[in-house]
Amino acid sequence: MALVLFVIACLSGYGYRRVWKAGGPRWQLWIYGLVAAATLLTLGFVPMAVPG
Repeated sequence: MALVLFVIACLSGYGYRRVWKAGGPRWQLWIYGLVAAATLLTLGFVPMAVPG
């Protein structure tokens, strides 16, 4: 689960940077930024189950 969240955060960060460099619409920056922030905060503060 943590790997999936990390990949989502990376893809969102990449999308944010791509839209920002291209001077794209502000609403896309907000969407990418909020998704990246939410996934990174989830990774940081929600305990993940350890198999075993």
